[in-house]
Amino acid sequence: MRLNDLRPAEGSHQKKTRRGRGLGSGLGKTAGRGHKGQKARAGGRIRPGFEGGQMPLQRRLPKRGFKNPFRVEFEVVNLQQLNGFEADTVVTIDLMRQHRLIRRNLPVKILGDGSLDRALVVQANAFSKSAKEKIEAASGRAEVV
Repeated sequence: MRLNDLRPAEGSHQKKTRRGRGLGSGLGKTAGRGHKGQKARAGGRIRPGFEGGQMPLQRRLPKRGFKNPFRVEFEVVNLQQLNGFEADTVVTIDLMRQHRLIRRNLPVKILGDGSLDRALVVQANAFSKSAKEKIEAASGRAEVV
């Protein structure tokens, strides 16, 4: 076999249809577009959502809800997850990222779910009240970065 012998598989390659090239082609005269009308014209497409002048669905339905532009979304870590670190470790945001406790690049908030059984210095952007109390109860420190 040589490169000049290569051919596509039988039936996999069809010749391009030449529209509007005479009656013998099977797609002559109107070129498969029917007679006149918007869809027969060049550039004659109907934009998505257009319903022929009837009020479109997206305008018939009521607006709903409210999006707070000042909302701050946090990456959440629970206290129970911090038990994987050695005692007296300074747990930074980068260290949590290395241990796959957080994945997205968002501010980090420590929540008080579970218990902490070792003294840690935890650095994060925010702490819940119960998380701060539990960290300090385990003779650790909660530092806001």
